[in-house]
Amino acid sequence: MSNRLKKANRIVVKVGSNVLTRSDGMLDITRMSAIVDQLAELRRAGVEVILVSSGAVASGRGELRGSVDTSRLDELSARQLFSAVGQAKLINRYYELFREHGIHCGQVLATKENFARRGHYLNQKHCMAAMLSNGVLPIVNENDTVSVTELMFTDNDELSGLIATMMNADRLIILSNIDGLYTGDPSAPGSVLLPRIEPGENPSDFVASGKSSLGRGGMGTKCRIACRVASEGIEVVVANGRRDGIIVPLAGIGECNMPHTLFVASPTPASGMKKWLAHSDAFAKGILRVNDGAADAIRHGASLLAVGVEAVEGDFDADDIVTVADTSGSIMAWGKIGLDSDGARAALGQPGGRPLIHADYLYVDGNAFF
Repeated sequence: MSNRLKKANRIVVKVGSNVLTRSDGMLDITRMSAIVDQLAELRRAGVEVILVSSGAVASGRGELRGSVDTSRLDELSARQLFSAVGQAKLINRYYELFREHGIHCGQVLATKENFARRGHYLNQKHCMAAMLSNGVLPIVNENDTVSVTELMFTDNDELSGLIATMMNADRLIILSNIDGLYTGDPSAPGSVLLPRIEPGENPSDFVASGKSSLGRGGMGTKCRIACRVASEGIEVVVANGRRDGIIVPLAGIGECNMPHTLFVASPTPASGMKKWLAHSDAFAKGILRVNDGAADAIRHGASLLAVGVEAVEGDFDADDIVTVADTSGSIMAWGKIGLDSDGARAALGQPGGRPLIHADYLYVDGNAFF
């Protein structure tokens, strides 16, 4: 039975390390070439493409194996070294492969700091928009050479979600080494592929907690990111990047009989500000602890007023991101606060006055069950 997807005008394709590397840690050039061929076909069909590519660290590790003794390096130093070597090899290979199709590509290296403030976020967006409007295909990866542990993305799944929402993509395609989300461990008898996750559904019971052998994330991360991105009005597909010819039909060109899991987009897309806020929880500088009344109000779209805040934790400036915790201590929202920490403490519990966080700058997490 065919399952034709609507043709997307702009897609983000995330390719994981387990797709791009062989078992010995070296780049799988045949697979890279096949992926580039498919992306070139999409470009010829009028689809704008952004590629979020893992593989730099694994590529560098494979390249240096046997020639450099890295046993005395700590984990962060080794990662930076592998990334510096592997990133050059990875982007050069992409450059040569895309050039065979007459396509210009450009490298975009990102850290969390590029997304932490609205101004930096918009600068990154404008850069990539200029690339797309001039026919240059952006290839995005985390800048592991300068990232430190607390500033790292969970993995490139998280980065691809940020890019998809920032660039208002129609669809995010996450390619791993399994066919999608299953009703259990994919290798266990009786596990069934879930072809479709509707808005508001909770698939967390089906997600295995293990991580991939080469990347930092796992299916749990993919599921969490996919649910969040879909809630912002962008379709997300999780599929097996090692299946030949899988990308083109997942972009909506021709019939799609390839196994995959589709996270259906919410019918009410988030605004540009909300899309930024949705991925800003990792940048929070403080915590506002609210009472039950305030928690209920903001769940229904209200602003956060000082009268509903019971405690202010941390030091922050006006316009920083802060998280909002309910009476159980669970993080339920985050947003851009209008006062610094001293001003918020001074206003604590007082009625009237302007909101601490206006509803337009407040994101309530509908996926807090992950």
